[in-house]
Amino acid sequence: MDDDLWNIVLGVAASGLSASLGWLARTALTRRRLRRKQRFLGLPGNAECLLVVNREAGGDGVHRNDVFALLELSALIRDCGAHARIVRHDQAVQGFGDRTEFCLGGPTSNRRMAAHLRTLLPGMRVEEGPGKKPDVYRFGTREYRAELGLSEYVVLARLTAGEGRHPVFLFCGQRAITNQAATRYLVRHQERLAREHGRRPFVLLLKVVNSQAYGPDVVELVADVTSAALDPAPARPPAPDAPDAATDPGGPEAAGGEEPGRDRAEDRAEDRGRERTEERAEDRAAGAS
Repeated sequence: MDDDLWNIVLGVAASGLSASLGWLARTALTRRRLRRKQRFLGLPGNAECLLVVNREAGGDGVHRNDVFALLELSALIRDCGAHARIVRHDQAVQGFGDRTEFCLGGPTSNRRMAAHLRTLLPGMRVEEGPGKKPDVYRFGTREYRAELGLSEYVVLARLTAGEGRHPVFLFCGQRAITNQAATRYLVRHQERLAREHGRRPFVLLLKVVNSQAYGPDVVELVADVTSAALDPAPARPPAPDAPDAATDPGGPEAAGGEEPGRDRAEDRAEDRGRERTEERAEDRAAGAS
C-alpha cells in the first residue's frame, strides 16, 4: 500500500513538473514572438503610432474598404500593446521616424503618401489614370496597369528614415480594395516578413486577383521591387563616342571599377549580422528581467 501511494505521489509530481515546464516554454515562446512582432512593427509596449488615412475619391469621407483596413491595422497594433492615433492625410504635418506610421491610400487621394513616394521611393513612378481609371505604377522599365475587378496592384512597403528610425508602412493601392488587401497581407504574413527582412526596408508589389468575386482575400506576390524603388531612376547620359581598342585596352576593369552588386550584398550581410546581434542582446535583457 505504501509503495502504491508513493508511486501515485511521484506520478502527480512528475505531471505537475511537466505541466510547469510546458507552460514556461509556451510563455517564453509567446513572449519571443511578441518581441519579434514589436521589433518588426516598431511598436514596443505603450507606444503611440500614426494611422494616416486618405479621402474617398470624389468626396471628403473615407472609403468603406479603407475603414476595414484601419480596423485590421488597429487589431495588429493592439496585439503589440500599443495605441494608435488616426490622422487625416492633410493634417499630418510632421516628420517621420519618431514613431511608427501606417499610411494608407494612393498619392492622388493622400497628400502624405505622395510626399513619401517622392522622398522615400524615388524609383517608383505613379502616372495618374485618365478620368476614373486607376493609376499606373512604373518601376524601371516595367509598368503595371490595373484591369478593374480582375487584376489590380498595390505596393506594400516598410521603410526607415528620420532620426528616430521608426518604420513607415505604406499601403499604396490602385483602388481602395487593394489597400485593404495589402493590410490583410501584412497581418497574415507579418511573421514570415519579419524572418525574411528583419528590420530592413522592403518594397513588395502585390496583385489582387478578381476582387469583384473574391474581394481583398486573394493576393499574389508579384515581385520584390526594393532595389528598383529605392534607387532613383538614373538620367540617361549622352551616348559617348566608341572607345578605341588601342587607347582602351583594359576596358572597365582597367579603370578600377567596382561591382556595385557585390557592395550592396556585403552591406545587406552586415545589416543582417547587426540585427541578429541586437536581437540576441534584447532577448538576453528580457530574459534577465
